[in-house]
Amino acid sequence: MIPKQSLSQVPVYKPGKPIEDVKRELGLTEVIKLASNENPYGCSPLAKEAIVNAMDHLAIYPDGASRLLREELATFYNIDENHLIFGNGSDELVLMLSRAYLEPGSRVIMADVTFPQYKSTAVVEGAEIVEVPLKDGVHDLDAMLNQVNEKTRIVWVCNPNNPTGTINTSEEIAQFVEKVPSNVLVVLDEAYYEYVVDSQYPDSLPLVAKYPNLVVLRTFSKSYGLAALRMGYGIAAKEIVDNLNRVREPFNTNSLSQVAAREALRDQEFVTECSRKNRIEMKRFTDKFEELGLHYYPSQTNFILFEVKRDSDEAFTYFLKNGIITRSGNALGCPGYLRVTIGDAEQTTRFLEILESMVAQPLQN
Repeated sequence: MIPKQSLSQVPVYKPGKPIEDVKRELGLTEVIKLASNENPYGCSPLAKEAIVNAMDHLAIYPDGASRLLREELATFYNIDENHLIFGNGSDELVLMLSRAYLEPGSRVIMADVTFPQYKSTAVVEGAEIVEVPLKDGVHDLDAMLNQVNEKTRIVWVCNPNNPTGTINTSEEIAQFVEKVPSNVLVVLDEAYYEYVVDSQYPDSLPLVAKYPNLVVLRTFSKSYGLAALRMGYGIAAKEIVDNLNRVREPFNTNSLSQVAAREALRDQEFVTECSRKNRIEMKRFTDKFEELGLHYYPSQTNFILFEVKRDSDEAFTYFLKNGIITRSGNALGCPGYLRVTIGDAEQTTRFLEILESMVAQPLQN
């Protein structure tokens, strides 16, 4: 059995360590997971109720077109429903875009520190990958534009960026999309859209109407708290949606995720409250970082990337032994840093206590 030659170059994606694994490995009874940017407040009660009510229909295949969710999401955004495409999480849409538009000899452009699935899916398709260094943790759009040539098919812009949490402004994005050739896809990955509070953040949907080569990705996994059900979506021109439907699995989103997403969408009060609490806890993090003299990137998400002034894996292990799962910057392309999800008030208190104790520890030789 001989797989694609390119597969040998693709690392297996490593999510945050599961809580039960950490308990078993370290003999801990309580573990806090702050590694995968999940919503510490769960999901809307309306979504939970919808899931229970749908349990009697598990023998029936889901609606492959997600018709009811499509209609309601189109109404929510006031867009044509034919501009929507759904995926098993927005990362499946990353895969679908790469499958539909990349091939050997084509070129894809991305930041050098960003969501790793852009690169992995491009490697599988045999595309040339150009990684452009971030500028102070932010996408350098001018430098990315300079890398566009006749072979370029996709430019990825993660906004807010994962793992830095930083944003490109409305003006920067608008000028960039205007300059990118119309035959090159610009994909704005806005997985953390609902957490953003910066007034300079772009309203990208009018740009989709103006530029038929623009794709916007969003998800119900983050602020809506439905990560386990895997429901992401893209907003794009009808032609792009049609192309993605040609590579989409017939039943790629399940019935429970569809009904839960519909009810979660209705409960915007829950989403707003989660964002409000997130900013409160975020400030506790940044206040402590400043007190301890630790650099951090200004985040518009529900996570933050901060300096640990020691090896990232050493810091990761220290937190792990104390019952908190984080993400090592070594795994993210950010040595000397950790990425941590913003938890609830109690989780924040515990994290900051451990942080202070770690900073007080002498560095290992």
